[in-house]
Amino acid sequence: MQVSLTHSQFVRWRTAIFVIFAACGLGFATWASRVPAIKEGLDITKSEVGLLLVSSGIASIIGLSVSSVLMLRFGARRAMLGLLLVAAVGITTIGVGVDVFHSFGIVIVGLALFGFGNGCCDVIMNVEGAGVEKHGGKTVLPMMHGFFSLGTFAGAGLGAIAEGIRLPVSVHIGIIAALIVACALWAVANIPAATDSETAPDEGAEHQSFGVRLKVALSAWTEPRTYGLGLIMLGMAFAEGGANDWLALGIVEGHDGSPSLGAVGLAVFSGAMTVARMLGGPLVDRFGRVPSLRVLAALAVVGLLLFIYAPNLPLVMVGTVLWGIGVSFGFPLGMSAAADDPAKAASRVAAASTIGYVAFLAGPPVLGFIADHIGLLNTLLIIAGLALVSGLASNAAKPITPAKN
Repeated sequence: MQVSLTHSQFVRWRTAIFVIFAACGLGFATWASRVPAIKEGLDITKSEVGLLLVSSGIASIIGLSVSSVLMLRFGARRAMLGLLLVAAVGITTIGVGVDVFHSFGIVIVGLALFGFGNGCCDVIMNVEGAGVEKHGGKTVLPMMHGFFSLGTFAGAGLGAIAEGIRLPVSVHIGIIAALIVACALWAVANIPAATDSETAPDEGAEHQSFGVRLKVALSAWTEPRTYGLGLIMLGMAFAEGGANDWLALGIVEGHDGSPSLGAVGLAVFSGAMTVARMLGGPLVDRFGRVPSLRVLAALAVVGLLLFIYAPNLPLVMVGTVLWGIGVSFGFPLGMSAAADDPAKAASRVAAASTIGYVAFLAGPPVLGFIADHIGLLNTLLIIAGLALVSGLASNAAKPITPAKN
């Protein structure tokens, strides 16, 4: 049941979720931006850096999987606060592991803590964002994901400055961790306690056994709609992750562009995606979730094909823009659709997002293996095909009526 909030309470709630999205993006980009310094400080090989990335990814997926159980047990507010604190401890541990102990094992532990906290919080903040949408009657989850992108932009920028002035990893990360803790405390204090009742289980469920709560949390995996939403998110996550890892190289090796132009291309992609997320919500409200997803999937496919086959670099950049706009809404609208029924939002968002994140994390390395055999631009055709599948599956995002207790 939707609780009654004053306008001031609603605005504070909405702002708090924006802040949490930005804080999560900031944390992710902070450690990622210091990977070169981490590699140097630990004196490790590229394959060992890859192991660090894998450990964080596995911990993130575990966090996604158990997030619904934690939300049912503790409520969204307490769960998000605890998880953001875990993430802050995690990145602090990374810095200490690099500069104080010079220990690969300690850095692995830090990345696992950060990956778990951030991954788990990702589901819950999306459930909360969907709740904000329902209270306000407007699509805002894409904008919230835009704030995550702004957080990553800020984190990457601060990381570049820290690298430039040779600021120790532990000092840089410690400052950001303190900022994340401050954001978490402020944000959670401004989320109305009454909103926890919307995603809480039936009365008395707090006394249920862990096994019963786990059954509730896993129930979404038995629903066909979950897999339809998973296809939407898988295709778009693959397209977004593939761009992050391979777009710049595609410009350099596939279209004979300079390395600097490759970096510009990635910036153009990220900028197009972020702007679309920040400004596109009203269009979704006007035309509907499913038509919007179909149009955006078509733009992604056209953009990818133009990027692959364009005869000159200006057209490659046009394709890059269309690619970025096309993938901008798939993930947030999939999250929004999974949260249509507040009573089952946590389990459904966790299940659908797990499918998407596995694609986001595992997809780019798979593409690299395939590219070694058929060439990078030809490999990008796989992403275009998955974007097409995403569009074809978009009917799964049709709004549903919440079940009545």
